[in-house]
Amino acid sequence: MDKKKTKLQTDTYLPYMRDVARCEQSLRELNQMWRMIESSAKMNCPREAQTILPIMAATRAGFGRLEQELVDSLAGEKVANVLAAIGAKAHYVIDIMVRNLYERTADVGFLATDRELCAFVASAQQATQGPDEDAIDAIRARLFAYRSKYTVYDEIMLLDLQGNVLVQLDPESPVEGSSDALIAQTLDSDNFVETFRASDLRPGKAQALIYSRRMHHPDTDAVVGLLCLCFDFENEMRGIFRSHRDPEGRSNMLLLDGEARVIASADEHWIGPGTTVPVNLDGTPQLQIHEGREYLIRTFHAEGYQGYMGPTGWRGQLMIPVDLAFSGGTRSTLSSLAPAQAAGLLQHARNFSPPLHEIITATETIRRVVWNGQVITADQQDIFVDDGAPKRRRSDANGGEQKEKLKTILDQISETGSRSNALFSQSISDLYETVLETKQQDGEFLSQLLVDLLDRNLYERADDCRWWALTAELRTALAEPVVAPEEARKLQDILGYIHGLYTVYTQLFVYDRSGTVIARSRRSGETAQAGDEAIDAATLARVRGLADDQAYHVSAFEPTPFYGGKPTYIYHAAVRAPGGEVVGGIGIVFDAATEFEAMLRSGLAQRQGTGYFTNRAGRIIASTDATHPVGTHLQDASMLALLRELPKGSSVSRIVEHDGHYAVMGCAAGQGYREFKVSDGYEEDVLSVVLQPLGAVQRNERTQRLDQAIEESGYGGDGRQRKTYATFHCGGDLLALPAVHVLEALPASALSARMGNGGPAAGSAAGSGAPSRATQGQKYQGRIGMLAPQGNDRIGHFVWVFDLAWLLHERRGTLDDNSQIIIVRHGMHTAGLLVDGLHAVPEFGDEQLMPSPFGAEQQLMSHFIRANGGNLLIQLLDPAALLARVTGGTAEAPTNRADAANLAAPSALARAA
Repeated sequence: MDKKKTKLQTDTYLPYMRDVARCEQSLRELNQMWRMIESSAKMNCPREAQTILPIMAATRAGFGRLEQELVDSLAGEKVANVLAAIGAKAHYVIDIMVRNLYERTADVGFLATDRELCAFVASAQQATQGPDEDAIDAIRARLFAYRSKYTVYDEIMLLDLQGNVLVQLDPESPVEGSSDALIAQTLDSDNFVETFRASDLRPGKAQALIYSRRMHHPDTDAVVGLLCLCFDFENEMRGIFRSHRDPEGRSNMLLLDGEARVIASADEHWIGPGTTVPVNLDGTPQLQIHEGREYLIRTFHAEGYQGYMGPTGWRGQLMIPVDLAFSGGTRSTLSSLAPAQAAGLLQHARNFSPPLHEIITATETIRRVVWNGQVITADQQDIFVDDGAPKRRRSDANGGEQKEKLKTILDQISETGSRSNALFSQSISDLYETVLETKQQDGEFLSQLLVDLLDRNLYERADDCRWWALTAELRTALAEPVVAPEEARKLQDILGYIHGLYTVYTQLFVYDRSGTVIARSRRSGETAQAGDEAIDAATLARVRGLADDQAYHVSAFEPTPFYGGKPTYIYHAAVRAPGGEVVGGIGIVFDAATEFEAMLRSGLAQRQGTGYFTNRAGRIIASTDATHPVGTHLQDASMLALLRELPKGSSVSRIVEHDGHYAVMGCAAGQGYREFKVSDGYEEDVLSVVLQPLGAVQRNERTQRLDQAIEESGYGGDGRQRKTYATFHCGGDLLALPAVHVLEALPASALSARMGNGGPAAGSAAGSGAPSRATQGQKYQGRIGMLAPQGNDRIGHFVWVFDLAWLLHERRGTLDDNSQIIIVRHGMHTAGLLVDGLHAVPEFGDEQLMPSPFGAEQQLMSHFIRANGGNLLIQLLDPAALLARVTGGTAEAPTNRADAANLAAPSALARAA
């Protein structure tokens, strides 16, 4: 059932994936070719082809399985790529909005308790003629001072108990009174009220986002009216959409309400506000229809921030039409990587893309089957082996004709095998590219999100310190030559109340002209008192030099006694006497360790990886990596160069090597938010770095090899038929053996017993006998285990397996899922050789052989083969010398399973492994 469902989904997407459709067509054509070759062999030369027919049947069956698996994997990764990309942005829309609105809930709670505002509303409620114009102008000026700092509001209103508007800021939208239900709801509540809909408080707006809170008499505590903060919703959403929507316009970014109605759209001409759209909260790869067009959709609820979940039901969503989803440009990641780096990454395919790993494994199986077919048929043409020497077969009258037919079949196998390998390589490359592109897109966008969160958060801190410095009680108290203890306690209570509303600080404090701390807020359990710390002279001078109430000062990110000796930012604003003289200041200590790490972890969510905030020099401001704590520096030279040079507002992603691992690095430089770090004079570049690991760096030779095609010609210049050779990779070299001495290749997983460092020395009955007791426990000498009989007449007994890299260079080879074992026979001896990978089965003439110049020093290598016009040298191994090296010429093979079981007993092989 599931399989049908998957196939139906794949078929649905294929018309929009031209590259995958082309791959599917090529696979079908090759599958037909294998069928035709098999049928031709059965009809034209059944006797000569009897040994290759099972191989061809296995190839065809494997091709049939691989055809659909490869197409499904390619399509599945492409769909996952799109869903991941649009999902990250959908999640961002709602997450960033909820974090923003959380600050509004704190703002309205604090401003509704402002003594000057409360006194004005109370007096207006008592006055029969209403407040006089001078009082209104003074309060309007105070509200303007507030709005000039918190620029996210487009209107602020004070209303009395009857809904009459006492003061408002927006002259373009005058309102005398309101009958909105939020008035009664607010007056009846001891908490803020959040309203999003059309309201007569904001005439001309289809919808308004209003935060209201009732106000109390400053002396009697009686309810006297309410405060309304109107959030500039449309402008805020335009900013989010402008920064993070698809620049090509292929997708639409939306904010939805609880009924799946659009409340904000990046492209209102495409999908307008008020439209009901389908949603996809589960992230399923199913197409959904909206107004006759099929879409891929991702939808996210708010996860909440500091316990605040945002307006009820709000969700972020992205929609992309399926006909546009797969048409965007690619990053060409692979072409930008060094070959060794790309190959090393591919070895980790199982971890970061199981479908890719499965395809690679299946592809290697097909390649091995084709390679074996060519090797097995090499000695069926006109040669056989007798005592290790190739000799010509005698043929009957029709032998030549049958051999020519078989040769034609073999040529077809070789050609089709090459085409199959080329297709597999390209398909794997495409799938690999898709996987890496997905991860790079995610890493880059995540870094953008993190630095945006930071800028938006710190914007609020700059607003807070400046507004709180205007608190009347602070100004009056600090204007006195000496602040009385009773006044200091009142200030402490005020700071404590504010601190309870704004939980991102560890403390708030006020200080006098001399920098002495007069009062401070305290969290439960803290015992430090005012006066324990003093402001340093440099900071005090900067605060006293601030030009006006719009100016502020931020300390460098460095350790401070106000934060327990840890580094943080402290935001300062000058407190001025009623006449304008600077009489002290307020400092608010940002809880950097907690808040920055929470931002990083929230952004990373369930992803594996680490996140950092750094400055331009690579000094870490926040980290999720215990090995790189705050205050240390990133060390990678290329990463440091990027941090220095990346322009503000820019982002990049790369594949890098970090701490011995391949990783996707996303990096973004902050650009500020609204006027913060843009036009307010504050300069402090912070960058985000995200590293998502892909696996340990691979340094073995396999990652450095490059498969080079061999250009073959059928006959040499003298007309002699060429000999066939089996070529393969080992330790970074391209090697060859005469094909007549190669039985077949098997995957390394076929090893039935493995030996570790304590394996027996090579030469002690190796390849054809049991390890002696005397040699057990010796150091590693190249023997790695044994192969059990394979159930065919080619390998009918147990065979020892040796590490060819060790035999050649005394350097350990690599034994992993990609390794291959080549079975070699010479005379009466058989052995397995561990190699890195199979290459080809070409033909060469004797004139292409060149004796090895190394002589006896390299006796296992007899010649070099000059291929491709001499541009490619292949090292030809001497099978006689190789088998003599590993067998010693004296031992006999284990002949039955009981003997083999004794060889593999825990006392020897298993314990050594």
